[in-house]
Amino acid sequence: MKASKWRDLSDEELEQKARELGEEIFNLRFQLSMGVAKNPSRLSQARRDLARAYTVLRERKG
Repeated sequence: MKASKWRDLSDEELEQKARELGEEIFNLRFQLSMGVAKNPSRLSQARRDLARAYTVLRERKG
């Protein structure tokens, strides 16, 4: 998702997305360590999305 779409979300939605992405990253890392990950490239995508969510939240609180 582009940063402009992240900025359209409310603070509550951003925090919820960040929580979901954190859980997804945890699960993906676990799957990778077990060798059963279906889409290993999703991990880097999820990390980038999480960073974007945190960046937009910091911009608003700044």
